[in-house]
Amino acid sequence: MKFKEFNFDPRVLEGIESIGFETATPIQEKAIPAIMQGKDLIGAAQTGTGKTAAFLLPVINKIVLTKKDEHVRALVIVPTRELAIQIDQQMEGLSYFTHVSSIAVYGGTDGTSFSQEKIALSQGADVIVGTPGRLIAHLQMGYVAVERLEFLVLDEADRMLDMGFHDDIMKIISFLPEKRQTLLFSATMPAKIRQLAGKILDNPEEITIAVSKPTEKVLQVAYVVYDNQKVPLVEHILSSEHLKSVIVFCSTKSSTKELAHVLKRKGLSVKDIHSDLDQKTRGEVLNEFKNRNLNILVATDILSRGIDVEDIDLIINYDVPNDGEDYIHRIGRTARAESDGVAITLISPKEQSKFAEIEKLLGKPVQKVRLPAHIGDGPDYNPVRERNYGGKRRYSRNSNKNRKGRR
Repeated sequence: MKFKEFNFDPRVLEGIESIGFETATPIQEKAIPAIMQGKDLIGAAQTGTGKTAAFLLPVINKIVLTKKDEHVRALVIVPTRELAIQIDQQMEGLSYFTHVSSIAVYGGTDGTSFSQEKIALSQGADVIVGTPGRLIAHLQMGYVAVERLEFLVLDEADRMLDMGFHDDIMKIISFLPEKRQTLLFSATMPAKIRQLAGKILDNPEEITIAVSKPTEKVLQVAYVVYDNQKVPLVEHILSSEHLKSVIVFCSTKSSTKELAHVLKRKGLSVKDIHSDLDQKTRGEVLNEFKNRNLNILVATDILSRGIDVEDIDLIINYDVPNDGEDYIHRIGRTARAESDGVAITLISPKEQSKFAEIEKLLGKPVQKVRLPAHIGDGPDYNPVRERNYGGKRRYSRNSNKNRKGRR
């Protein structure tokens, strides 16, 4: 379906055309008409399917057609600063030929930024994109003009609940008018998402697009290794000269820092990124990576969702993700747009049962490849045995419950 068929205002179409959009993705084709009809919506779609434009375009179009005075028309709540910035940037492009204003608000900045946000919010920016904590800070001070808000959007809702933002979301909603259009987007639909939807949505339209399935353009392979083989194997993989853009995902900040340090000593173009870095530094590192001034990022799951970087050659899961949803989002960083990509996972003995659960979610096994001869032999892949007899302790898929504190 062509974007011209949605009957958008000509000024909105001009923005769409300037970005180069022509044909709607499946989530856009189904979500945009429902939103334009005023329906509440639950949209389930994996990363990279175009869901941001699916909710921004009808919101922008409605504001263009009905803008009269200055007040907040739409609020978009997201889990991370990076996603807030990304959505605001896309908002700026799509609304370029309109009079619609927007601002991204998020923590980790200085007092000057907070003051600038206060001015924009008190004067009535049309669209606010923000993280829960920062939004609450502004709302509690009483100057955000949300009494006539029309749209509430929750993006990456499953991620926000995983990060413990349920109470913050409900606190924000307590400031908003009950009569509004609410749109909830999530990569997965666990019971807790449906419970949240039941509280805040009114007779919603439900759209599901390829939930929890990676794109077929990603070649997925895995190495079964002992812990002490992980570093030399990563060094071997990264020795390939044709790799221009790589993200290595680790499950903890400490392993992220340690691995990046080792790779730097090998002379590789690498930096680490995690929540210990301030917002300015993280932004600088990301820009280096996007501009190809940096080849390798070693990152925690802070980067697994919401970061729009094209043409990533390779994703390496140095640690097996905590669950299938995290795996999908990690490997979804590659094979975006029209390009192909490769995702390699390193599986230690204690991670085998966890990876078996991921394979169950995928609906098929991931190919296990032989280790290079100089790395040595690895363990057998036997997740049932490792779950029940893995040394002196039992390993289960629920062994790492406190994921929030590890990133």
